[in-house]
Amino acid sequence: DVQVVESGGGLVQAGGSLRLSCVASGSNLDEYNIGWFRQAPGKEREGVSVISRRDGSTYYADSVKGRFTISSDNAKNTVYLQMNNLKPEDTAVYYCAADPRPPSRLLTLWTHLRPHRRGQGTQVTVSS
Repeated sequence: DVQVVESGGGLVQAGGSLRLSCVASGSNLDEYNIGWFRQAPGKEREGVSVISRRDGSTYYADSVKGRFTISSDNAKNTVYLQMNNLKPEDTAVYYCAADPRPPSRLLTLWTHLRPHRRGQGTQVTVSS
């Protein structure tokens, strides 16, 4: 099975940048697509971005398109989420997730269903 551990959250001013990292470990890693979802207090869980393990295709929530970039280093089993031009509404706990289901569906699925595996989460706080 797979485990994921994320890092890189913090406090930043609006307009600033952060980079989150997610390290995957375990067996059969090629079966899992890796991505991020976030949860803010009082708000619905939101799928943020996913990268396909098979072909590197990337998917983004409309709310982050043009500001966030997901990338992977398969040799290191690490996925990154570069977050630029951060806004106060980006404040949330960000979770890395691993999931064998089709990557094109994950952002929607994760809104309502648990991912196969997720990390403990990392807090991102954007001040205005």
